[in-house]
Amino acid sequence: MRLDILTLFPEMCEAVLSESIIGRARERGLVEMHCHQIRDFSKDKHKRVDDTPYGGGKGMIMQVQPIYDCFESVCGEIGERPYLIYMSPAGRTLTQQRVKELSEMKNIAILCGHYEGVDERVIEEIVDEEISIGDYVLTGGELGAMVIADAVSRMLPGVLSDEICFTEESHFDGLLEYPQYTRPFSWHGKDVPEVLLTGHHANIEKFKREKSLERTFFRRPDILKAEALSETDRKFLDTLLKKQEE
Repeated sequence: MRLDILTLFPEMCEAVLSESIIGRARERGLVEMHCHQIRDFSKDKHKRVDDTPYGGGKGMIMQVQPIYDCFESVCGEIGERPYLIYMSPAGRTLTQQRVKELSEMKNIAILCGHYEGVDERVIEEIVDEEISIGDYVLTGGELGAMVIADAVSRMLPGVLSDEICFTEESHFDGLLEYPQYTRPFSWHGKDVPEVLLTGHHANIEKFKREKSLERTFFRRPDILKAEALSETDRKFLDTLLKKQEE
């Protein structure tokens, strides 16, 4: 996969995406990432990329021309048009399912807005999808872009040591992940659950499943999907509901 980020702060993005697991994945050629400075495409002698909004209002708006020319340059580098995402609080909220879908694409580009946003004609002309990482507003789209870059990249073959590293995580199967433990066995009077030390795989898997269901039921009941639950899952949740009502 190739991922391009269109931004006013490419150094910021590079600093984050060159570290840890994603940085190593880039070094190994498992994912290709490029950060492009939108300002390089400004025709203004001072390299301005923003202007005041028509109709009045506070703040500045990023102009059409530098963004469009930057995107056209990316298309030329790739040899085809990438799927363009615009980071926006007006976009649909990012989910693990959408991350999985994006990870199956060949080329993705992410546009990072700044100031009060971008000229609407940019969105109408070249943006394929608007995505938000939550119901709050940031000073720019860079942090959101890096969230997508990280989340998508770690789904690619070879980036993590084993597929199970993400298939058992929170949200992958519609549930929050079960609690996990490591040494020491006892800490501040709290012991690791005995079942995890038994070596009995069926009991351990049952424990993990029930803890995932329990955690999701109490913390994020909104993401529980009845159609994805087995009869055993439903019986366990019924038990939790009865305890809650007592």
